Amino acid sequence: MADPAEPDPHRDDVQHEPRVGISAVLRELGADHPGITASKLRFLEDKGLVHPARTASGYRKFSRADIDRLRRILELQRDRYLPLKVIRERLDADGDPRDGGDRRTPEPADPASVPAASAPPAYSLRELAARTGAGIPLVRELVSYGLIREQNGVYDTHALAITGAALALTAHGLEPRHLRPFKAAADRELGLVERAVAPLTSRRDAASRARAVERAQEISGLCLTIHTSLVRSEIAALQERAAVEN
Repeated sequence: MADPAEPDPHRDDVQHEPRVGISAVLRELGADHPGITASKLRFLEDKGLVHPARTASGYRKFSRADIDRLRRILELQRDRYLPLKVIRERLDADGDPRDGGDRRTPEPADPASVPAASAPPAYSLRELAARTGAGIPLVRELVSYGLIREQNGVYDTHALAITGAALALTAHGLEPRHLRPFKAAADRELGLVERAVAPLTSRRDAASRARAVERAQEISGLCLTIHTSLVRSEIAALQERAAVEN
């Protein structure tokens, strides 16, 4: 059913390029990003990440380029945990932030991609705060709740990814104290992994220990798949209930 508060989303009374309204954008992006809402789109516009045109009546109208830009923003938030400030800078500088052209703010590295022979990236407290845009108080909160940890005076790429995601969540009213269940869930999953690889870790030969690490990574990936699918399934059910009620 069309949103009665919007004009026909396929009318083109802004420019010659075909444009659509918020309802059509939500339908297109919702399959890959179930949590997307009209308020989220308005928030991204307020933050200067997207600039839809307006009709004479003030309705937002999105072009194909706007929708593609929104998709890239949502992917970077979901997959790379980049703060909105960093995403906006890369979009404005490069057009497509995934091509890595803007090096002013380094993208969190995938820990699995760091060669074993090289030293993994490490960040001081100030560097972590500066690279994510989170600020030192937020970083310290994450430390106090056990969500990130300091090792030998520095933080690793996992801390960088978590801090970036935590900063993005503050825009939705979720503070570090609300994220403690993630730490508890991670500890429980770690217990499952340790139990599964215990027969290998108990052996002293290098080959067994190498297999233990490989198996632990595989199991943790499967656990993450289950966790993500469970959450997305519940969000999809929530959307279905909301659609029925409307």
